[in-house]
Amino acid sequence: MRIDIITCLPKLLESPFSHSILKRAQDKGLVEVHVHDLRQYSTNKHRTVDDYAYGGGAGMVLMIEPVSACIDALKQERDYDEIIYMSPDGQLFTQNVANELSIKTNLMILCGHYKGVDERVREHYITREISIGDYVLSGGELAAAVVSDAVIRLLPGVISDETSALTDSFQDGLVAPPVYTRPAEFKGWKVPDVLLSGNEKKIEEWRFQEAVARTKERRPNLLNDSAENS
Repeated sequence: MRIDIITCLPKLLESPFSHSILKRAQDKGLVEVHVHDLRQYSTNKHRTVDDYAYGGGAGMVLMIEPVSACIDALKQERDYDEIIYMSPDGQLFTQNVANELSIKTNLMILCGHYKGVDERVREHYITREISIGDYVLSGGELAAAVVSDAVIRLLPGVISDETSALTDSFQDGLVAPPVYTRPAEFKGWKVPDVLLSGNEKKIEEWRFQEAVARTKERRPNLLNDSAENS
């Protein structure tokens, strides 16, 4: 997989891709992540990428010219499965969306900033708009990192134990059950006996029951969604 991220603040994306699982995935050659500085595609000597909105109002808008130049340059090099715009009014990002994107080959992500991007970019270039939640960030960079992390960790070979990703919260419509590790007792707080029993069938039954109970308590909407889709 290759992910190209377009931003006017590339330094914001240095840290997320330089550590832990995302760094190891790149080191293994399982994914390429390229961050493109939108200012490199500016059409004036001041490297301006934003301007006032037509019709007035507060806030600046990313101009169509540098965005178009960057996207066109990248599209000349390869075909993209999706050109994604990170936007508060986009499709809500879920585990199912991450699963869908994880089987793609080439993804491009445009990070909005200020008051957003010239609408003509969205009309003529963007194939998908994604939001990570009903709130507004200063820009799309952190949201792009969130999407990339959720997608990359699903790629074969990224996580050494691939069943770990398959048992994450939301993969089966439930949140994850409680987990414990050594010691078996701490300050009188004990690990449930079933987890120490070695009986795999009973352990799986316990985990499922706990996942259902925790989902009912904390995210009942997930159970309602599953019922509606069944």
